[in-house]
Amino acid sequence: MPSECSKRMAGSDQGGTDQSTLGEEETRSQPAETETDAVEVDAADNSASARDEGDSAENTQRSIRDMLDEEGGASVFDNRDLVEPDTIIDEERIVGRDDQLESVVSFLKPTLQGNRPPNMLLYGPAGTGKSLIIGAVTEQIIDLCKSKGERFGVISINCQPINTLDQAVYELVQTVAKNVGAKVGVPETGVSTKRKYRRLYELINENYDSVIFILDEIDLLVGRRANDEPAYSKLLYQLSRASNSNDIEGRVSVAALTNDPKFMENIDGRAESSFNPRDVYFPDYDANQLRQILKNRRDAFRPDALEDDVIPLVAAFAAQSHGDARKAIDLFRGAGDLADERGDEEVREEHVRESQEEIDKDRSLKLVEGLTTQKKISLYATAAVARHSRRSGSSVPSPVGFKVYQWVTDELDADQMTRETYVKYVKELSTYGLISTSRKSRGRGGGMYMEFTFTGDPTAIMDRIVEDTRLETIGGQDELLQSVVNAQLNEFHEK
Repeated sequence: MPSECSKRMAGSDQGGTDQSTLGEEETRSQPAETETDAVEVDAADNSASARDEGDSAENTQRSIRDMLDEEGGASVFDNRDLVEPDTIIDEERIVGRDDQLESVVSFLKPTLQGNRPPNMLLYGPAGTGKSLIIGAVTEQIIDLCKSKGERFGVISINCQPINTLDQAVYELVQTVAKNVGAKVGVPETGVSTKRKYRRLYELINENYDSVIFILDEIDLLVGRRANDEPAYSKLLYQLSRASNSNDIEGRVSVAALTNDPKFMENIDGRAESSFNPRDVYFPDYDANQLRQILKNRRDAFRPDALEDDVIPLVAAFAAQSHGDARKAIDLFRGAGDLADERGDEEVREEHVRESQEEIDKDRSLKLVEGLTTQKKISLYATAAVARHSRRSGSSVPSPVGFKVYQWVTDELDADQMTRETYVKYVKELSTYGLISTSRKSRGRGGGMYMEFTFTGDPTAIMDRIVEDTRLETIGGQDELLQSVVNAQLNEFHEK
């Protein structure tokens, strides 16, 4: 009597013919399979399945390879690096920053005569050329010092993603070690900040005759404890006095870059005295300057790849965004990418407009969808303050945002993070362009706090967040939320 297994296997042959359609008599006339036969059939089936899967994978591989090997149409770009945001460009391409360039050159020139240059504070809105200028000048100084047998080091970090002084010092150690091809020599955790400073000084003394520390977005290095001296104040104090205290044997200069014109108001008195920078102010670019910046990068594209109205239109859009050259270059590149995606041989006005619409409309909202639940709640609470405030402006003091965050988590019965974690989450959102951040003081004895300002529509962000089914219940409590927001704002401003 054949087993159920045998009967089932007999239902399909190795060639894949469906035997279940055969007549009952024909099926009965076939000899019953032995157990050995069944095993052999099963093995054959598995082998065939494996071959099929292998063939499928091979076909997929070939398909991917074909796509990668496919030449497609000619790109509108000739040298795309010229419109990449991090590319250090030649000095002849620098536009509208003659005064700033001259100042930075004059401040750093003593390095070439074996003297210590002054510390510098480069400040002004985002995208106004601070990093560009200091980067271009220090690149030239590296080459000139090398020709004289001098070892000049540029130690540059961005402080935005760094939370504490300890992390900042470790980042500096990592940067120097990478630049000189040495081992970091200290672990990231488990040793004191003082030990990390010592390792930093060791690396510098072994490899450089003079150094400049470039601390970009220095104002965002605030530390985790609101009532403490800001982490950036401690860092500036240590680095600016490292040469005088003989920790660093060579010449030391510190360049701090910030968007905050009032940065020095929040710095500790000792740090201010030790740092004592020379100021270089970077104003917004106007439309004519932006147009010239783009013309100077015109050769990023093929000679015949740009319609005449593309550069003026890109410059006009960027001028509306407060004179940000970085945004102008991003839009310039984005229009070219869009033309390439569509196989167009020329970048036209329509590519610019569509690229700008995409930037304005979707970027922030798409980013919101991918945030963790806690980050969504933090962002929702912060946006609620900006949306419902009866006070002028839409700036959100972090203590108020945190109080509203606590209320929202209570309403959702969600886990509640500390104030430090809330601030950290919201600060991270500045990297996505959702908000801008600045450090504020409540006056003598009142401590410091972060202030958040939305770059887009907070209502649109809130609407997108409550599309998450885990958070949708909070969306129907707008009136109550408004009352909570203004009660917390009143309490904050009355203190």
